[in-house]
Amino acid sequence: MFRDSLKRTRQAFFGRVAQMLGATEIDEETWEDIEALLVQADMGISTATSLVETLRERVTSEGLTTRDQLESALKDELRNLLADDTETALATPRLLTVILIVGVNGSGKTTSIAKLAHRFKQEGRAVILAAADTFRAAAIEQLQTWGERADVPVIAGQPNGDPGAVTYDAIRSARARKSDLLIVDTAGRLHTNYNLMKELEKIHTVARKNVHEAPHEVWLVVDGTTGQNALNQAKHFKDAVEVTGVIVTKLDSTARGGMVFAIGHDLDLPVRYIGVGEGLEDLLPFDPDAFVDSLFEE
Repeated sequence: MFRDSLKRTRQAFFGRVAQMLGATEIDEETWEDIEALLVQADMGISTATSLVETLRERVTSEGLTTRDQLESALKDELRNLLADDTETALATPRLLTVILIVGVNGSGKTTSIAKLAHRFKQEGRAVILAAADTFRAAAIEQLQTWGERADVPVIAGQPNGDPGAVTYDAIRSARARKSDLLIVDTAGRLHTNYNLMKELEKIHTVARKNVHEAPHEVWLVVDGTTGQNALNQAKHFKDAVEVTGVIVTKLDSTARGGMVFAIGHDLDLPVRYIGVGEGLEDLLPFDPDAFVDSLFEE
């Protein structure tokens, strides 16, 4: 699935980088061209520059000359850019685990929540969803529709209601139903909106007061097709709430897969899942090694 979803990124950029590394002579111009390709893949200037500098040093110090050696070194350095793949809070047994999902509207946030609910339910967890994005009536309805598809209960309030109250009701409902996993959808207005950030802080506080050490995870959903824009959003959310991981959606429909490396290098955040389609099954746990390998031809 990784290989299929990264086809555009592989063909447009990383495949061409591999070809350049296979050239008979790698000169100054070649390195500049490689860096330019990485920037075009939406890796970001600082990440691309850092990668090329490290790679050049390795080529010189280790005397790498063959295409296989160079490609292997590039894969190593790409892997090093990705944040450590630590276990999530879901691995710790507790009565109720709370995950907040944040991100701007249109990023694929609601569908990602449904896919997560479906995946965790398949793994045997008792999942409940909270529709705490009360600002848009459509967001509540959308989550309810997806909840039905995933066969997972959704706790909702009135449009424009208090998202903190919805979160509190969902926690009470989770305990009454003996659910062990609560996923909270939060408002997805633009990251510059001061009130939105205050709302997120309130949801955070309600969760913390009512469940030990909650929220246990805060996952940011970003749209892979928006490249560096997604990175700017991530910076704002990371500053406002304690983001613990990222879900990258729509990677199958973009050649900008390089932005995943910028998330690791610039933000030091682990990617937890990637979205590769519209179906409930189309959310894959992120595997850094498989991701890097999929950027190159077999």
